[in-house]
Amino acid sequence: MATFTKLALSGGNADGLGITVVATATAGTLIHTASTTAATIDEVWLYAANIHSSAVTLTVEFGGVSVTKDIIQQSIAATPSGLVLVCAGLIVQGNATQKVVRAFAGTASKIEIFGFVNRIA
Repeated sequence: MATFTKLALSGGNADGLGITVVATATAGTLIHTASTTAATIDEVWLYAANIHSSAVTLTVEFGGVSVTKDIIQQSIAATPSGLVLVCAGLIVQGNATQKVVRAFAGTASKIEIFGFVNRIA
């Protein structure tokens, strides 16, 4: 039987605070790195908040620098838009090349990423 464990994103603080997206191009700011165990799957849930007075485009990358997959690209509305769901349970697996999740934005340090991982082993 599978075991589910809810975890904070590894690219941020263990306390669940937002991760500031500083990068404006690939390779983006580190959001999460999947387990190194081949049989483990991380189900990733991400929410974005824009603290800028204008909309900002956010790109979430699934993969390393050489295997980049720009999975999600969307405009995050200006403050006060609240949290916007940007990744609804996509998975990264320990044995896959694309086990790293990164993000970059059109304007540096204006997007905060919040979320969690359901680790399935």
